[in-house]
Amino acid sequence: MVDRVEIMPAAAELVARLEARHGPLMFHQSGGCCDGSAPMCYPAGDFRVGPQDVRLGTIAGCPFYIGAAQFEYWQHTQLIIDVVPGRGSGFSLEAPEGVRFLTRSRLFTDAELAELDAAGPPSRAA
Repeated sequence: MVDRVEIMPAAAELVARLEARHGPLMFHQSGGCCDGSAPMCYPAGDFRVGPQDVRLGTIAGCPFYIGAAQFEYWQHTQLIIDVVPGRGSGFSLEAPEGVRFLTRSRLFTDAELAELDAAGPPSRAA
């Protein structure tokens, strides 16, 4: 089955370095505000997920969440987490590294959407 979220190799390498330094990690796709819409990386448990968050899957061994309203908008796309040079969010762990996580996306094919629909919606956070 197709994954709703994937990670590029360079981003996975960065996650491994951050995890060695900070311990277990988690991601949340930010819905905007002061840092714009970006994948945010936190030590596991440092960002409080709730019933309005959807768990899209796991990348590089880390759970990946998105707000329910944003999921409604992005549900027809696969999120692809990458890393690029530049200053990221001050709240995300990669900020001091001189790089930032970036979400790329692609539309699911009709066959992939049918497969995802048959599997049912992703779970909500507790």
